[in-house]
Amino acid sequence: MAIPPAAPVPEPNWDAVRSSFPLLISGAAESPELLYFDSAASSQKPEAVLNALDNFYRHDNANVHRGLYALSARATDAFENARATVASFFGAASPRDVVFTSGTTAAINLVAHSWGRANLKPGDRILLTELEHHSNLVPWQLLAAQTGAQLVFVPVLGPCGTLDESALDDLLTPGVKLFAFTHISNSLGTINPAAAWCARARSLGITTLVDGAQSAGHIPVNLSSLGCDFYAFSGHKMCGPTAIGALIARPGLLDAMPPFLGGGEMIESVSFLQSSWREAPWRFEAGTPPIAQAIGLAAACRYLDSIGLDHIAARDAALTAALKSSLASIPGLRIVGPPHERGSLVSFVMDQAHPHDLVTFAGEKGLCLRGGHHCTQPLMRKLALPGTVRASLYFYNSFDEINAATRILADAGRYFA
Repeated sequence: MAIPPAAPVPEPNWDAVRSSFPLLISGAAESPELLYFDSAASSQKPEAVLNALDNFYRHDNANVHRGLYALSARATDAFENARATVASFFGAASPRDVVFTSGTTAAINLVAHSWGRANLKPGDRILLTELEHHSNLVPWQLLAAQTGAQLVFVPVLGPCGTLDESALDDLLTPGVKLFAFTHISNSLGTINPAAAWCARARSLGITTLVDGAQSAGHIPVNLSSLGCDFYAFSGHKMCGPTAIGALIARPGLLDAMPPFLGGGEMIESVSFLQSSWREAPWRFEAGTPPIAQAIGLAAACRYLDSIGLDHIAARDAALTAALKSSLASIPGLRIVGPPHERGSLVSFVMDQAHPHDLVTFAGEKGLCLRGGHHCTQPLMRKLALPGTVRASLYFYNSFDEINAATRILADAGRYFA
């Protein structure tokens, strides 16, 4: 019998949603009137996640996999159930395709060290874009130096933040062995056509990695339709704890990869001279894994599902459009990035002030922004910018907060004039 499709999640009450984030209600200790516009760096955590962490440490805290007693069995079940929850949330083929890592950076490094060193040779090309976060650039620089591979880049077309897709006709060739790119730019908000690019790459036998740090938890991501070989993300940007994320791979890829870290838990058998490895994903999870963090990440996935990713994406888009429109009215403020569709962030510069001075002024008023190069130094140099101010939103923000933030930034413009 066919399983009926899940009923659509009703439109949430956004005030009620916001009330489930304790820090947003109580305010930070130094600023009761907290305006948190830095979710691209790290999101706030709802009660559901905090409770999951507290419950594990209070009632189920034990190490996993090898303990032959009830407490360890409960911890193991919770940990592996968390893997299954993450797999389901992202539409992975199997929980065995999910490797828990400390986040996006560790996941990308895992691919570089394990897959990259086994598959790349001198003269092979690694295709990146000029939008990449350092986490999706530096590991490939290190790998290129070790293997003799070459780095090539899809160029960015100025401060609008869009990439020169016409260049892909010349760049995306069989000489490229890996195409690694950001799904949504963390510094400009550019949304790349990931599914289309992955399909083009696959038709040429090119392996793909998508940096999902800014897409996970913000838009619906189904890996079966996205079509990438590797997807990396961080839990702390999608309402989960810090120090947890995952690498999700296309079925079969992990089994063909050698381990990255050696130690306990990832082995099948050890002698003094050699070892054999467990099957994937456990061969990539040496040592005690992030048990509580994985359980908290699963709670975040369930929480986001309860709201509905379609609703979250629509809310993010509405808030971002309102913020962009409101900031555009401030004299001397120039918005950087795509003119229309973008991720849930707005980057800008102000003629009157350096980004660091501007975020310091805003912080004294309780407005949390981020200023600088946002771990995209090569991009900022290409755009001839000292950095930008980034205001990044999530579904728990409000339109009233946007009005308050605009007033603070307008005051900053007058103060520094």
